[in-house]
Amino acid sequence: MKDKTSINRKSNTGAVEHETKVHDREGDIMAIATKDVVSIPPTKSIKDTAKVMMEHEFRRLPITDPGSGKLLGIVTVMDILDFFGGGKKFNIIEKKYEDNFLAAINEPVREIMTRDLITLSTKASIGETIETMMSHQLGAIPLVDADYNLAAIVTERDIALSLAGMAGKETVQDYMSAKVFTTTPGTPLEGACKIMVRNGLRRIPVIGGEADISKAAKKLLGILTSTDVIRFLNAKELFDHLNSNLATDVLKTNISEIMVKEPITIPPTTTIGELCEIFAEKNIGGVPVLKDDRVVGIITERDVLRAVKRI
Repeated sequence: MKDKTSINRKSNTGAVEHETKVHDREGDIMAIATKDVVSIPPTKSIKDTAKVMMEHEFRRLPITDPGSGKLLGIVTVMDILDFFGGGKKFNIIEKKYEDNFLAAINEPVREIMTRDLITLSTKASIGETIETMMSHQLGAIPLVDADYNLAAIVTERDIALSLAGMAGKETVQDYMSAKVFTTTPGTPLEGACKIMVRNGLRRIPVIGGEADISKAAKKLLGILTSTDVIRFLNAKELFDHLNSNLATDVLKTNISEIMVKEPITIPPTTTIGELCEIFAEKNIGGVPVLKDDRVVGIITERDVLRAVKRI
C-alpha cells in the first residue's frame, strides 16, 4: 500500500458539467497536460524520492506543501545525478556527511530540489508552452491556478507526441544533434554523471572497439540514461554489496554494470512520425542515430518539439 501521507496526488475530479463550464477559462494546453499529478512533500528523503520516480517511471516530481497544495519546487532525475556525483549538490555527500553515502541519501529532498520555478497558468496555450519550454530548455512545466496551487503538469513528451502527426514526413537527420557526447564502458559512474550534468544530457551512448580504431568509428555497446542511474541508486543489490558507507565506493562502479546493453537505435532516414511511435511504444525519450553501424547523431523529444514548432 502506498504511503498516502508522503505522496500527494492532485486528482482530476469533478462532474462533466463542471468541466464544460470551466473549459472556456482553460487554455488548450490543459487538453494534453496530466491533471492527475503525483507530488511529494519537501520532507521526503532523497532515497524515497528516487523510489517514487522509479515506481511511476517519472523523470521529475513536483514538491508541494502537503496542507495547502501550493507548489514549492520540483526535483528531476538530473538533480539526483547532480547530488550523486555530477555537480555541486554532491557537496551534501562529500562535505556535510563526509562521504557517507547511506546517511546522505536520507536527507530531505528540499535540499536538492529546484525552488526558482518557471510555471504557466492553466489558461496557457500550447504555442505559449512550446515557446517557454524551448526558450528555457525545460523538459516540463507545472501548471498552476490563481492561488499557485499545482493543477497539472505538461512535459515535452506530452506535446511532442500529441503534435507529431503534423511532422510525420520530416526525417530524423534534419533535427538530430550531430554532436554526440559519448563514453566508454570502463568509465566510472562519477565520470559519467559529470559528463551528463555539465552538458545537460539525460542519456549518453557508450562506445568501444579495437584500440586502433578511431573513436568516431567505434561500435555502440550500450546507452546510459539518467533513469538507469536512479534505478541503480534504488537497487537493493547496491546496498547489499556495499563494502562501506562511502560514496566514493559507489561512484567507482563502471557504467558497464548499469548501462542498457542493447539500446534501441534508428537510421537517419526515420521519419519524425515513426520516431514518435517508437518513443510511445518503448516509453523512451531519445535514441542514438546509426549509419553503417556508426553513431552519427542522437535525437530526443526536445528535437521533436523543434520539428513540430516549424510546421
